[in-house]
Amino acid sequence: MLKIKAFYIAILVICAFFVAACSMIKPAEIKIVDAKIVTGLDANLMPVKITDVFPNNTSKVGCWIEWRNARINSQITVSWHYLTDDIHVLDHTLNIPKKDGTGGVILNMPEGKTLPSGMYRVELFLDKRLLKSLTFTVEKGF
Repeated sequence: MLKIKAFYIAILVICAFFVAACSMIKPAEIKIVDAKIVTGLDANLMPVKITDVFPNNTSKVGCWIEWRNARINSQITVSWHYLTDDIHVLDHTLNIPKKDGTGGVILNMPEGKTLPSGMYRVELFLDKRLLKSLTFTVEKGF
């Protein structure tokens, strides 16, 4: 009888150890390997022209990213801010279709409109955790 109790206690201790060990394992987290501000994206979602300074008549700006180790179908929020007047412009949601890859989003003004001159910031979030922050400038007109 004593041996059976000791056996069950040993099993409980082993189970408690495994439960504690499993709770310390973190799920795979996405890593942003590279991120760039671009003039556009090609058909393969690769950057067309990398820059952080745009002319005053700019109507679209892109944000391209390369990631690794993502959970499939996780979502990155790409948040655009106009720093000059402290205005949150908008958020894009980027669905991550595979573990490793590239992709991006484009901030596109309505037809006939251009981005105001000044400083901008683009932030990449997974849930509410900031992954990356980039800045760019739209030059003043002459």
